[in-house]
Formats: sequence, C-alpha cells, structure tokens
Amino acid sequence: MNPPSARAVPFSLALGLGLLLALGHALLATRAMREKSTTADELLHVTGGYTFNQWHDYRMHPENGALPQRWVALPLGGDPQLRYPDFNTPSWRTSDASMFGYMFFYRQGNDPGRLLARARAMNAWFGAATTLLVFLWARRLWGVAGAVVSGVLCALCPTMLAHSGVATSDMCVTLFLLLAVGAYWWHLNDGRLRVLLASAILFGLAAVAKHTSVLLLPMAAAMLLVRLFQPAPPQLGRRAFGSAAARCGYAALSLGAHGAFVGLCIWGFFGFRFSAFNPALPPGGFSPSWTEILSFDGGLARLIAWCRDWRLLPEGYLYGFAHVLRGASGRASFLDGDHGFHGWVAFFPKAFLYKTPPSLLVALLGAVLLAGLQGRAVRAGQLRAWLYRATPLIVLFVVYWIFALTSRLNIGHRHLLPTYPVLYLCCGLLGGAAVAGWRQCWRDGLVLAALVAALLGWHVRTAAGIYPHFLAYFSPLVGGPAEGYRHLVDSSLDWGQDLPGLKRWLDGHRRTGEPVHVAYFGSGLPEYYGIEATFMPTLHPFERVRPMYWPAPGLYAVSATMLQNVYLGLRGPWTAANERRYQQLRRDEPGFRALSRHQAPPPEMLAGRPGYDWYYAWAAFEQLRFVRLCHYLRARPPDAMIGYSILVYRLTQEEIDRALHGSMADLSDAMERAAGRGEAAPGAAR
Repeated sequence: MNPPSARAVPFSLALGLGLLLALGHALLATRAMREKSTTADELLHVTGGYTFNQWHDYRMHPENGALPQRWVALPLGGDPQLRYPDFNTPSWRTSDASMFGYMFFYRQGNDPGRLLARARAMNAWFGAATTLLVFLWARRLWGVAGAVVSGVLCALCPTMLAHSGVATSDMCVTLFLLLAVGAYWWHLNDGRLRVLLASAILFGLAAVAKHTSVLLLPMAAAMLLVRLFQPAPPQLGRRAFGSAAARCGYAALSLGAHGAFVGLCIWGFFGFRFSAFNPALPPGGFSPSWTEILSFDGGLARLIAWCRDWRLLPEGYLYGFAHVLRGASGRASFLDGDHGFHGWVAFFPKAFLYKTPPSLLVALLGAVLLAGLQGRAVRAGQLRAWLYRATPLIVLFVVYWIFALTSRLNIGHRHLLPTYPVLYLCCGLLGGAAVAGWRQCWRDGLVLAALVAALLGWHVRTAAGIYPHFLAYFSPLVGGPAEGYRHLVDSSLDWGQDLPGLKRWLDGHRRTGEPVHVAYFGSGLPEYYGIEATFMPTLHPFERVRPMYWPAPGLYAVSATMLQNVYLGLRGPWTAANERRYQQLRRDEPGFRALSRHQAPPPEMLAGRPGYDWYYAWAAFEQLRFVRLCHYLRARPPDAMIGYSILVYRLTQEEIDRALHGSMADLSDAMERAAGRGEAAPGAAR
C-alpha cells in the first residue's frame, strides 16, 4: 500500500495538472450557473457579506459563516453604482435578512444578475482550491496517477460543481475542514513552530467558515489521542514530550494555541467589537429575539448565554451559533414521499445513495476491494503505518458521519459535502495501483489502467449529461433527475434556481392568452425574469400582494418543494379532516368572489356570523385548495420539467374539476386515473 514514487513526474508538471483541473472545475461551475436565478440562500449570503464589509454591522444573517459571506461580497465593495436600502426601514431594525436582501437585490435599481455572477465567481475559488488540495494530497498518497484519478472525480462530481457555482457557505466549510484536519495532523507529527502557526490559522479560518466547524473539536481530540499513544514522543520546537505528564502538557499547549487563534479569528471577522450592531448606524434588534433563539433545551443554550453575558465572543457569532442550534433541533423535511420534523437516521445515507454518481460508487468499491487485497499481502506493521497516515481522513469521515446520522436537520444533501473529498482521495488508490501493477506485470497494469480510464470516462459523461443542472443530479439507481422530486427536494434539487429556464419555456410553449399559475420556491423574483402569472403560495412573498384567484384551464408551474408541501402547514397525506374543512370553506366561495371585487359577501352569508374573519378564512381555503391540487399533480406526470426543479402541467377544466370540485372519492379516482397514464416523465427543458 505504499504509493508509487511521487517524484517520477516533476512537481511542477504535477502542479500544472492540478491547476488545470481546479481551473476547469471553477469555470464549469460558474458557467453552469450563468443563466440560473437566485437560490434561496444566496440572497442572504450576499446581502449579509456586503453589510459586514461595507457597514461593519453584523445583524444580517450571522448564522452561516462570516468568512464565505465576506468573501463572496468582496467584488461588490468597489462598485460605486451599487445602492443600499434605506436604514430607516422595519427590516433593518428587526434584522430581517430576507426582506432586506430582497430590497437590496430588487428594489434599489441594482442588477441582481451582476450581483450573483460576481459573488458566484468568488465562491468558485473555494471549489477550485478544494480540487487542487485533493489532487496534491492524493499525489502524496498514491503518486501522480492517483492524483489524476482523485482530481478528475472531484472536479467533475455534480455535487461539487453544484455548490461551487452558488454563493453559499457549503464549499467554503468543505475546503477549510479538509485543510484544518490535514494541517493539524501535520502539526502533531512535525514539531516546527511554523507548522503549529499554520495549523492554528487554518483552525481559526475554519471556525468562521460555518458553524458546522465546531466538529473540529472532536476531530482534533481524536487525532490528538492517536498521536499521544504512539511510541515516538510528540515535539514542539526542540522539546520532546516523552512522559505521560509531559504528553498531557503537550496536548494542553496544542489545543490552547489553536483555541487562541480560533478566538482571534472570530473576533477579527466581527470587527473586534462585541455588539453586532454598529453604533454609528440606526439601532435595531434581532428577530427572533435572544430569548426566543435560546429557547432550545440543554446546556449549550446556557453556555452561549454565559459567553454572551461575559462577552467572551462577539454577539453576532454567538447569536448565529444559537440560531443554528435552535434550527437543528427540528425542521420540516421530506424523504421518499414522507414528511417529518425531527428527521430520519436514514436521510443522509439515502441522500448519499441518491445523489452520488454510480461511477464514483464503483470507483470507491474498487478502491476498497483493492485495499483489502493489498492489505492481506502486507505485514501488520505496514498496514498500521498506512492507517496512521490516513488518520485525518478517517477521523474527518467518521466524526462527520456520526454527526450526520444523529442530526435532526434533514434539509439537504449538501450537508454531506465535507465528506466527499475523503471519497475522492480513497479512489486515488486505483490510479496508484495501475502504475504499480504496470511495473510488476505490464499486462495486469494495462487491464487495470483501462478499467480506471473507463471509470473516469463514465464520470465525465455523467457530468456532461446533467450539465448545466448539476444541483438536480440524481443517480439512475433511483430513476435519474426526472424522478428526483419524489425522493428529495429543497437544496437537494429545488433551490429556486430555474426561473430563467421557466421564462424561456413559456416563451416557446405558452399558447396565446393561456393563463399561467406559478408556485415558486426560492428568493428570486419571477417578475424580474419577465414571468407574468397568477402567483399561488410561494416561499417568500416579499412585498407581493396576491389577489384572490380561481384555478382556470392553463399552465401550472410548481416548484418541486412546493409540490411536496414541505413548508406549508398541511404536510403529509390528504386527511378526512382536511377534506371536511375544505368542503366547509368551499361553501364560502361566493363570499370570497365578492371580496375579490371589493364587495361585501352576500347578506345571507353574513347572517349569523358575527366576527367571521373572511380574509383569514380565504387564507385557509387557498392553502387547502393548493394542497389538494398538489396531491392530484403528484399522481400525474408533468408535461415539462424546467431544470428538473420546476414541474409544468397543462390542466384542462375537466382535470381541475376532478381535482378541486368533487368529493374525496372523486379526488382519489382522479389520482388513480392520472397515475394510470403510464407516461414517462419528460427530460429537463434547458
């Protein structure tokens, strides 16, 4: 299991190969998102980062990592044409990042497309750096051939490409977790003070990449224990720590130095000021309040409150961390047609299987089998030495997966992204083995090299086949991306990115005068992209006032997350209670129609109803009607799919009547008839 000579190819040439892969990855990721709309989180990240950089105020979106938000907003700081919203607004005073971000993007005359393009290009550097790091690490493990295998698998993985191309924090934390564990292991085995300094700095940067980086604590503890139990004493400078007491002292020094740099980095990224609110700007407060955000049970809430009261860390960082912990205690989620609030142990294993290309799975299986065969042929000491070298990768993978399996926050496959570089590195064994096999027996080496080349070709074809819809990739093992909406939604498929694609499709397929209804999940503004429609329930209505409407024959464009009713109050199956309430409210439809014309409901409908809130009743009726319609649409094959994330249906009056105007038995019959069509789901409109 020793690598073939890494020096068989000059380092400069190997570095050039790695840089080409990294640059190609970044260009492909940004090009794929060139004509995609704002994803749900990008509006928050870009607005938060710009506010941090330009106004030294940390009230807007402190829960997702100060480093990536500041980084993606850097190109915006030098643009004198950018206009920022007025500070004297309710959304500024309440730190409403969603509404304030909407104003920044769409109500100040700024160009949202330009904002996104520059922010996304900055985030792609994290993806490029991760690709290069995987390449160089694989070179040390397996030689240049192994580095090429790992680098290609990383650079062209749909998951990597999807999250390199959006201005969020997931790629940043992936890079810095990998850097931090690698540097810390290097420090534990290299006593030079400059190595300690490099490791501590990377720990600090990881701490502000995303709050998930708190997992570095158990990772560092595990690596430290492995090192302390080795016969060779650890060193720091010229001093060796041989005795048990000395080794404990070494552990305290190592962790203390890293903790100091973590604290320094956190304070630095929050302007070395405790308050999240710049005193030179109009005041405000957090929403939710501190009291509400610390309402989750457990010692962590008390610890955060104690740190806040003693001002041990900046208020913005502590509030953001508390926000994450509160959200992690439970959130609406979806898996294979089921709805939950506290998650499933099976969520991330299934998400991994659904979203990982078979080429990568086969390569990983081959590497594991090959490692097993080679492990039987080497002595126990050699095997232990190899496992020792791989300690940081093993620790990162195991600790992170333990966290994932126990997490109640099941909203996206992207939360597994930090574990993928470990898989790419493992697969590099195939390339190293092909070179080693060639030297021993050219025929065996040729066969293995051909198999590896075929795997890489398969991987390249996978990336080419899903381009530019990398976020919507699903394995053919579950029916491919056209069936993805039946298994996972939200950031695993539908993050609001396909409004431009919907506009292009409508321009080419909408019949003259045909009504269009849209239920959109995301923070984009359909009107900005020229989409004129009747808007059904959406994730962020912002300032849009939706008039009362009645479904009519025409086109219905429904985001996959809205189709599955994940974030509506009525999740799960259509129950008898839902049906009773719906039929009761249907009787008030004449009153709703009168209200839509700014008239009072008919007198006979007002009789005996003192205090009846017609507008509240309309809101309940509209949601029930939309959910009932979605139950029918889920049984019916869509007429088109926009980027696989927005499903388009052309409904007739007969279908609308069966879905909305009949009894529960009529609905069931309509769903059975729709499901019995047996039509194949269409491909994505590009």
